Amino acid sequence: MSSRAQNYEFQEWWSKQREFLDKPENTAFLTVEIHSPTSDPTVDKGHTRSARQLSWLWLLKFQQLAASLAWLTNGSIDLLRTANRRIAASKTDSRSDSSISSRLYRIIKYFLFLVILLLCFELVAYLKGWHFSPPSVESAEVAVERAYAKWLGIRANYLAPPLQSLTNLCIILFLIQSVDRIVLILGCFWIKFRKLRPVAAAGYVGRDNLEDYPMVLVQIPMCNEREVYQQSIAACCIQDWPKERMLIQVLDDSDELDAQLLIKAELQKWQQRGVHILYRHRLIRTGYKAGNLKSAMSCDYVKEYEFVAIFDADFQPGPDFLKKTIPHFKVNL
Repeated sequence: MSSRAQNYEFQEWWSKQREFLDKPENTAFLTVEIHSPTSDPTVDKGHTRSARQLSWLWLLKFQQLAASLAWLTNGSIDLLRTANRRIAASKTDSRSDSSISSRLYRIIKYFLFLVILLLCFELVAYLKGWHFSPPSVESAEVAVERAYAKWLGIRANYLAPPLQSLTNLCIILFLIQSVDRIVLILGCFWIKFRKLRPVAAAGYVGRDNLEDYPMVLVQIPMCNEREVYQQSIAACCIQDWPKERMLIQVLDDSDELDAQLLIKAELQKWQQRGVHILYRHRLIRTGYKAGNLKSAMSCDYVKEYEFVAIFDADFQPGPDFLKKTIPHFKVNL
């Protein structure tokens, strides 16, 4: 096979092109200028975006600062108003301790006013930059700067040591509480691991002697409980406990006459069945449910009972509740 013929036309064309490119005046069109994106400020989009983000960040911080100042101002005004109301109320009180309470609230009012002034003073000092370079008393020329310099000395010499002592005390109390919690957690794990359960010294199963059963007072506090009063009263009345050794108090704070009549009718039904149950109603609801329980304990017949069981109006205990719980409290049976 013969070799391929040379292309003289292409060689001649390529020689002409090389001669043309070798001339310096014909190489300008091949020069390409590459500029850094940061050299031209008109196309510096990254810096423009950063400045915009920075402006939004400062705007957000300013809004947070304004919200904090508004919250502090509203809280201080509310505290001052409360103190003023208490002082005005104490002036109209004719009791012997009215003067003492008035002085106490007045002291609280002045203390809060002083705290607000100090907060404002600290804010101004922070904006002025005195926290970073506090002025000295000798070189200070402005009275406010002198006062701030003295305040820094008072803070460092008189306020910082007791605050540091309180901080150390809080740390010690926190460590004690943490150790106590860890011990409790380990104890719970130990009880769970060993499957320990409380065991009563003895029970009341099969006991016929009534003297072995302690006197139990059952209290049911309620107020306008139309939906659950029947179930609650019935659950307490059917307790597997001698009726002679148990008394049920229905402590009613209802202000609706219909609710009172319904509860009284339910009590009469159980009284006819031989259950010792009493109805007690208060006209003045002092202390609400806790006050209702406290007033019921002031009755003379309550002293005869050894145990007190309190069931809320919406709670229905099982018939064997007393027999399961009282043996754990009654050791000497």
